[in-house]
Amino acid sequence: MNTDSQSPEATDFRTGFIAIIGRPNVGKSTLMNQLIGQKVSITSKKAQTTRHRINGVLTQDQTQFIFVDTPGFQTKHGGALNRVLNRNVSQALGEVDAVVWVIEAMKFTQQDEAVLKILPENTPVILAINKVDELERKNDLFPFAQKMAERFAFKEIIPVSAKNGVQTQLLLDQIKPLLPHNPPFFDEDDITDRPTRFLATEIVREKIFRLSGDEVPYGCTVTIEVFEEERDMYRIAIAILVEREAHKGMIIGKDGERLKRIASEARTDMERLFGCKVFLEVWIKVRAGWGDTEASLRGLGYE
Repeated sequence: MNTDSQSPEATDFRTGFIAIIGRPNVGKSTLMNQLIGQKVSITSKKAQTTRHRINGVLTQDQTQFIFVDTPGFQTKHGGALNRVLNRNVSQALGEVDAVVWVIEAMKFTQQDEAVLKILPENTPVILAINKVDELERKNDLFPFAQKMAERFAFKEIIPVSAKNGVQTQLLLDQIKPLLPHNPPFFDEDDITDRPTRFLATEIVREKIFRLSGDEVPYGCTVTIEVFEEERDMYRIAIAILVEREAHKGMIIGKDGERLKRIASEARTDMERLFGCKVFLEVWIKVRAGWGDTEASLRGLGYE
């Protein structure tokens, strides 16, 4: 980039994209939310909570970090949905300025090995060893990190706790010099590039993951039926699509209590994030095979 004619403010400023990758359920979304200081990516203890590439934005100290939260790289299951999710991960690696690979402290699985094999050679990679707050013997971490250093030429290896924010500022400090000199792409107060209606569906999907059984979340998705912005409030209607009639009852719960709780907790989170009153309706539709083909997934907003 030719910077001779640019202002000092533009040339001093750094802006770049950072992919956060890893196997399912290692804390990628939790880490991004912690780095940004706001919840923009949904989380749960279930694998594959994240299904879309979500950009989270942090502007700090003459730097704009644009974090790309990718779905967990899936090796255990096939199908159209997981093919789309894995393709999103691979595409993200070719479009960013730096990569943060998240693994779990003292654990290295076959799924981690699969992610290791797709790490880019020409893009700097920082290894974030997550969940260090859960270690009983902290002294085991150093030899574990040494073994990881032998597997790949990492730019840095940083132990972190995404949950508690341990060393997340250090992670930002190490990412900053890896980003190119660019003016900011987003306004200083922006925290994501995703529209409000997308965030609304993600919040509902998170509540389904957190409040329903193990089987249901993987057989459902969420779509917007009504999204109207009125003065000082949003009026939103969301449909939960399930593949089987049996799933419908599992989400509704006894006397409708689970569905009521999903809607109530989602509305509370939306009002906190959007900063205004939200009138929310949630219902359930049965649509068999919604995730069987890439064409149907595109129609539901999966890239």
